[in-house]
Amino acid sequence: MAESARESAQKARNASRKLQALATEERVAMLNRVADALLAKESEIMAENSMDVEEAGDKISQSLLQRLVLKPQKIQQLADGIRAIAAEEEPIRRVMSRMEVAEGLTLEKQTAPIGVLLIIFEARPDALPQIAALALRSGNGLLLKGGKEAAHSNAVLYKTIVDAIGPLGRDLIHLITSRDEIADLLKLDDVIDLVIPRGGNALVSHIQANTKIPVLGHADGICHVYIDAAADLNKAAKIVVDSKVDYPAACNAVEKVLVHESLLASGGLSKIQSALQDAGVQVHAGDRLKQLQPDTTLPAAPSARHEYSSLDLTLEVVPDMAAAIDHIHANGSGHTESIVTEDSAAADAFLRGVDSACVFHNASTRFADGFRFGLGAEVGISTSRIHARGPVGVEGLLTSKWVMRGSGQLVAKDTGVAYTHKKQRIV
Repeated sequence: MAESARESAQKARNASRKLQALATEERVAMLNRVADALLAKESEIMAENSMDVEEAGDKISQSLLQRLVLKPQKIQQLADGIRAIAAEEEPIRRVMSRMEVAEGLTLEKQTAPIGVLLIIFEARPDALPQIAALALRSGNGLLLKGGKEAAHSNAVLYKTIVDAIGPLGRDLIHLITSRDEIADLLKLDDVIDLVIPRGGNALVSHIQANTKIPVLGHADGICHVYIDAAADLNKAAKIVVDSKVDYPAACNAVEKVLVHESLLASGGLSKIQSALQDAGVQVHAGDRLKQLQPDTTLPAAPSARHEYSSLDLTLEVVPDMAAAIDHIHANGSGHTESIVTEDSAAADAFLRGVDSACVFHNASTRFADGFRFGLGAEVGISTSRIHARGPVGVEGLLTSKWVMRGSGQLVAKDTGVAYTHKKQRIV
């Protein structure tokens, strides 16, 4: 008889407590075994992934298909990322602050695992080993629900990972295969501590509306590149092309390029447009660009706020940087924005003024990624303002606990102790 959603969550909770009690070296060894196992099983993983891709055919969108395909170099990158996570400083029980509350009475704030995580991801088999590795390193239990399009890939990746972990593996990490169980899992706010959805707007919105469990993630990835009047146009062209073409379906791909209006007369805008079109990008005209160039042959953008997730983007004109920032705040999703300029004062103003999870100067939006940030991997990118923001690695899966050590002190209505409240140095 299959175990219930509650039983899976409770097993994950108990296993996570056992995981936390293990020595650092034991958890590091588990991670290195997982990395080794992924490389050893690469042929089998690729074969199962090919079955998923073949069965998907034309039943799913092109952007979803891009996420589904595992390329040969991806397995090596996943293994490298897992080893990088294993090499990180011990994240659990790290002392964040220490205070002498009274003589002989000390108080520490320490890092601690969140508990049990529920990760729901659409056709993204590469997400499974990344998330599993981060949960292992941070001491969290894990419930995984992948898209049905990646069923073969998820199954072989799951087996590879839990077998490499050892006896604790199948209790610590659970792969949910029935769609019906998701509704049950979302009700378990007493045994699941955090939900992280990785998918489109519809998935994230549905989860947020149907659970009391805190939800961490983002619904949209509407990223911008602003090309300033002082931009190096050759650099700008390369950055916008990479931001879109490197992986058009990614949430950190640029969806709108904002161009300073002085570049309209100077020919800079035309240069950017041509570079994008030469790279195979379908360029759509924003409202102000159409007003300034009424004879443009570019198709109109669907709306001021639109996520294409394909080789399409919107080209728009703004009068100055302040207008660009206002436009981003009005029409963006708070994910990733970049400015291209050789004016350091303008760059600093943009970096200070834009209220997004990631803000860059003279760099592709595609850098907004846990692996590229040196986090080893990510469970996703959060646009939330509470807890973790941006690419969520090991630190984003930790909370804190207070640890007090005394020698018999009593409160006695605050007459039994002489408070000193001295902050102590952390060595």
